[in-house]
Amino acid sequence: QDPSIKLKILATMPPPTNSNESYCTFTLASDVTTGGLPSEEEIARDLESSDPKVKRHALKAAIMAMLGGEAMPKILMQVIRFCINSNDKPLKKMCMLYWEVVPKYQEPTSDEVLRAASGGPPLQRKLLPEMILVCNALMNDLNHPNEFVRGSMLRFLCKVKDEEILGPLVPSIKACLEHRHQYVRKNAALAVFHAHHLHGETLIPDAPELISAFILAETDVGARRNAFLMLFNESEDLAIQYLANNMDDVGKFGDGFALLVLELTRKVCRRDPQQKSRFVRVLFQMLSSNSAAVSYEAAWTLVSLSSAPTAVRAAAVTYANLLNSQNDNNVKMIVLERLEEIKTKHSKIVQELLMDILRALSSPNPDICKKVLDVALDVVTARNVSDVVTTLKREVQKTTQDDNSSEAKGMVYRNMLIRAIHNCAVRFPSVAESVVHTLMDFIATDGGMQVAIFVRAIVEQYPALRSAILTKLLSCLDEVDNNGVMCICLWILGEYCDTPDILQEAFDDITTQLGEPPFVVKSKDKEAADKAAADAAAGPKMITKNIVLSDGTYATQTVYSESKTPVVSDNTPHLRKMIIGGDVFLGSIIASSLTKMCLRAVDVGVDSAKAKSMTVKSLLIMCGIVKMAETTVSAQKSSLADCSERIALCVRALLDPKATAALKKTLLTEGKAKFANFLKVVKEKEGKDTKKEEALVPKTQPDDMIHFRQLRSLAVQGGDLDLDDGNDLARATGYVDGGSLLSNELSHVYQLSGFADPVYAEAAVTVHDYDIRLEILVINRTPNTLSNLTVELSTMGDMKIVERPQSQTIGPLDQITIRASIKVSSTETGHIFGTIVYTDASTLEKGYINLNDIHMDIMDYIRPATCTDEVFRSMWAEFEWENKVAISTSIPDLITFLKHIVQSTNMRCLTPHDEKEKGSFLAANLYARSVFGEDALVNVSVEKKDDNDGKLAGYIRIRSKTQGIALSLGDRITSVQRGLPKVTAQ
Repeated sequence: QDPSIKLKILATMPPPTNSNESYCTFTLASDVTTGGLPSEEEIARDLESSDPKVKRHALKAAIMAMLGGEAMPKILMQVIRFCINSNDKPLKKMCMLYWEVVPKYQEPTSDEVLRAASGGPPLQRKLLPEMILVCNALMNDLNHPNEFVRGSMLRFLCKVKDEEILGPLVPSIKACLEHRHQYVRKNAALAVFHAHHLHGETLIPDAPELISAFILAETDVGARRNAFLMLFNESEDLAIQYLANNMDDVGKFGDGFALLVLELTRKVCRRDPQQKSRFVRVLFQMLSSNSAAVSYEAAWTLVSLSSAPTAVRAAAVTYANLLNSQNDNNVKMIVLERLEEIKTKHSKIVQELLMDILRALSSPNPDICKKVLDVALDVVTARNVSDVVTTLKREVQKTTQDDNSSEAKGMVYRNMLIRAIHNCAVRFPSVAESVVHTLMDFIATDGGMQVAIFVRAIVEQYPALRSAILTKLLSCLDEVDNNGVMCICLWILGEYCDTPDILQEAFDDITTQLGEPPFVVKSKDKEAADKAAADAAAGPKMITKNIVLSDGTYATQTVYSESKTPVVSDNTPHLRKMIIGGDVFLGSIIASSLTKMCLRAVDVGVDSAKAKSMTVKSLLIMCGIVKMAETTVSAQKSSLADCSERIALCVRALLDPKATAALKKTLLTEGKAKFANFLKVVKEKEGKDTKKEEALVPKTQPDDMIHFRQLRSLAVQGGDLDLDDGNDLARATGYVDGGSLLSNELSHVYQLSGFADPVYAEAAVTVHDYDIRLEILVINRTPNTLSNLTVELSTMGDMKIVERPQSQTIGPLDQITIRASIKVSSTETGHIFGTIVYTDASTLEKGYINLNDIHMDIMDYIRPATCTDEVFRSMWAEFEWENKVAISTSIPDLITFLKHIVQSTNMRCLTPHDEKEKGSFLAANLYARSVFGEDALVNVSVEKKDDNDGKLAGYIRIRSKTQGIALSLGDRITSVQRGLPKVTAQ
């Protein structure tokens, strides 16, 4: 009953004798458990049956019972007697599974355990006597004339870890290396590898030399690959020697062999960079492999080992070929990610392959096309911009020529192409003229908004193109059927028509499409439309009647009669339809544009009579618009006051000479000036973002080694290319990715227990997309051994522990690192908490330490993103979860508060602001995307009130498709909005 004796007994107990407690490599379907497992006696009786099916069912039941914890000692001898010599192949396979799980060693007696605990000889594992018969049966199968039986037994031996069982079988395993069939030789090589890996010095000390001789004579691809795997892991020098002697034939040895060679290359070169030159030739040879997996791995290996331009160029060419030859979208996306990594340091090399990369735009997946454009547009230069724009224009034309191929992409793809062309035109003015006319053909399509925004910017930035663009715009104006696009087109015409011919043509086209006021639906047209709508809603009529058939019997006949809908030819222009439909905002845009044209008419040379006629017609149209706004019921009814006030201002500017003198300059020049300033701010913001990405300060550690190739011997520099050419300069300047991430890791270390606790614990948390990896450092601060120490973890939120920490034993003042994995499935704030449970070895008392919570912040999953205003508005209307946070802050400035919110939430502000302008109100849209693809939308509406001591007031609204991200982001904003973080003086 002595506790210390109990502890010593536990410490001297041998490892589990039941094999499924130590390792288990298979699972079985539970079809035999229906109605409960049979008893041990029933299984023993069924094993004596002459029917192989009954034996298989009984043996499977025995395996299931032993996996469940049953001992079943009687079954072993029954299997040896009635199953071990059977010729039934499924039964032989089932016997191999049984050998895996059956106990192979005798249980120690109580006297032996007590003697070992009191300082006597340690416990010795004794093999069961029955295992001698089992070994004999295994040897018979290894010498079986059937190659399938031999190969299956060799595969089974790769799972056996017991030296006493493998020892007698080694001669038979070696003999199988010379078998005539490749299936046997392939598995024999794996069996030799397994035996040497576990018991190399005692069982097969000559295994490397044996396999080295075997691989020289081997012709089968699988057997050669397994033999090289053994050399790669057990005798690296022999593997390198074989590779050097067969360098030219590596491409003929199969994909599996090539991948092993690449793994060997990475392992050797990372350990000793001077060995790189030995593998250059084989790396370049594998780049042209017919296997996509081999060529991709070779390119990745080459880039990871070298930054020399020749190596990077060869890898980039391989990536480009894979991008255009593979049909799998996942492969394309991975290759594009690799090309994007190369682009950050070797943009000139990617520029050479730009046209090959753009060929991937033929993919039907819009995500692939978006990634291609993201990679390509960053490396567009004045040399290749014309070719890039030509390719993009051709793709835009394809979206209209072949509707079937573009159906999957649709409007999203066309908008991406238009934005890409717009980007090129802004950066390179030489191509603006060649693309603007092509894109204006699409102003009446579903991508018209992007075209209109593009045309508006080009008209302002390139005055020489205005005349041609305005003429083209007037020819397309009658085809525009989108209200937003029409607003932009009318604003352009009102601002930039500065020649008499274009001004009169624009005025005549607008007034012609508007028609004569009043802008209301006529009563006859309204009645006809209502009648047509009622007929369409009524649907077909059903008429039932009785008829007499040809044989004289009666029957019921049902007839559906559908009235023909008359085809109404509506020739009303789109602009008039929009105004009649109640678009008040468009009406105010029309009034403003016509007013600007009338005020500018005399200045540009239009005769006074024509100018007066234009003014009168404009006044009549404005009156009609105001009348329409007052009588029409629409969603924009709330804008009636603003519309009336703005149109009244336009009327005064046309009728009152004093108002004309006061407002003419403002109306004709301020609009263009503000828009030009807006474009300037947007360009500066894009430039700042680009500089931030480029201004990554290179870091290197003080103890990093610098290789000077000039000081190395000529023998080391052999080969076609020295992979260190780019590394020495990179190390000298510090521009290398191999720097330590210590500073980043320390920022994610959480203290779990106190310094005065018996066990100190801290956790290093690594967040990688869907996975959270915990590395818990546990330090025993007591002079006693702590046994069965377990870190029991639990989670709150949408997280699941997939790898729980195992129990450990820690010596006095010792430490250990325990790892755990947690799976995350959505963007949501979560908590990880737990307890350390241990047993003091000297007192056998249990101890408990409650750990501090680890707060998993939503900021670990949020990434800044960007989108257009149209996409933001559509998502805002679509998302159903909204969280409204009232603003309560001590920050006095509007811009400072906005910057603080943007920085604290890791979001991107989509609304440009001029810091020089001062005001009392600010509104901005913020956007971000999580690593799970979830969108987060934030609208900030803040006002500086004079009656509130100058404090800020307002609301921040968060919208998302899921509840978790809306609530978590709201909690984050609530916690950080109160004030700026305090900076501690150093």
